[in-house]
Amino acid sequence: MCKRLEGKVALVTGGARGIGKAICKRLSDEGAALAIVDIMLDVAQATADEFTAAGINAKAYAANVAKMEDAEATVAAVVEDFGRLDILVNNAGITKDTLMLKMTEEQWDAVIAVNLKGTFNFTKAAVRPMMKQRAGKIINMASVVGRMGNVGQANYSASKAGVIALAKTTAKEFAARNIQCNAVAPGFIVTDMTAKLPEAAREAFLTVIPAKRGGTPEDVANVVYFLSSPDSDYVTGQVINCDGGMLM
Repeated sequence: MCKRLEGKVALVTGGARGIGKAICKRLSDEGAALAIVDIMLDVAQATADEFTAAGINAKAYAANVAKMEDAEATVAAVVEDFGRLDILVNNAGITKDTLMLKMTEEQWDAVIAVNLKGTFNFTKAAVRPMMKQRAGKIINMASVVGRMGNVGQANYSASKAGVIALAKTTAKEFAARNIQCNAVAPGFIVTDMTAKLPEAAREAFLTVIPAKRGGTPEDVANVVYFLSSPDSDYVTGQVINCDGGMLM
């Protein structure tokens, strides 16, 4: 069977765990080589080793996405190692939740630096080799709270609204170079992070989800795969909710 991403190289920030790791698996299932980025090299390397043991071409890279120099160095290393870069998934993200009146400047700055500035940094670095190839796919990991807001998540919601706007702007600026940029907005996804929520909070989410279940990392990865594949060559500047109908 023909693999749709054979010969393509995908860079996934925050690709060592959770949704990022599921995205890596889905893309590699379709033949993509993987550049797995995490702030801790040992974590990225452990995940890369898993994929390598399964016969997948995967390499680990350490980067603080909030630093432009790290983004530029990582993209340069990926192009040097693999010869090209076709897909960028801006997945790295953090939360520091608290009510706005209690939120410190440091909590605000930290989330904006990783989630929004990190997306800008890697997008700017990755666009250059994509422009030379006259082809590329950029997928920003947003969130439904970036579209609806959420109590206790002023920093996170603002950062995710920002990556949506950034996707639309990037799409407009680089469409003529055959580079598509889109965003995926997951809803309540069952991960280690959401597992730490109080039972009452999890139940509250389920009451507003028509599908009556939380999503899985694989659900999100399937949407990312579509946006990475040739099937989405005429799709750009869009936000796809993966939320079981929460924002329907």
